Amino acid sequence: MNAQVLTTALDMQPRRVAYIGFPRSLNGISIFMGVLEDRKAQGVLDVVGKDASPLSDTTDDYERGRKVLSQLSKRPQPKPAAGFGEFAPRIDNFLKVHLFAHIFGSDVLTYQQRELVTISALAAMEGVEPQLQAHLSMGLNVGISVPQLIEAFDVIEKDVSKTRADAAKAILSKIKHK
Repeated sequence: MNAQVLTTALDMQPRRVAYIGFPRSLNGISIFMGVLEDRKAQGVLDVVGKDASPLSDTTDDYERGRKVLSQLSKRPQPKPAAGFGEFAPRIDNFLKVHLFAHIFGSDVLTYQQRELVTISALAAMEGVEPQLQAHLSMGLNVGISVPQLIEAFDVIEKDVSKTRADAAKAILSKIKHK
């Protein structure tokens, strides 16, 4: 595993926390650490690549996150978000600050890579169809192609379930025709 691949895999972890939760993410990190230990025992030395650059944008974290979400969704983002953000402002703040300002602030992954990680995690889970639909739209907005998404869903079909892959494909088909 080259240094940049290892760094990329490590940078995906905080993004996964937001969608699959800390327990599953911590379990995934433990498994990943085990894989690296096994490789080390076999004489393979994996080197971590370039870390994320320090953030140079001094904009307020909430506003920076709101700006990123606007770019991804191609829609202005009200402050707070309509509906859930008005009802639960702390969740709106967490979403904008943690996910879209802090995690998206890293320059290790591109927006396309981040969205593909998110879409894959959401597509593998039940009960998150509205979020999957939103992130499929964002993924298309940042240049992920329909064939790339279908390829990801094929992996989900193989490694998770046909039901989850079919559900993701059905949601995607509704978006493509907009």
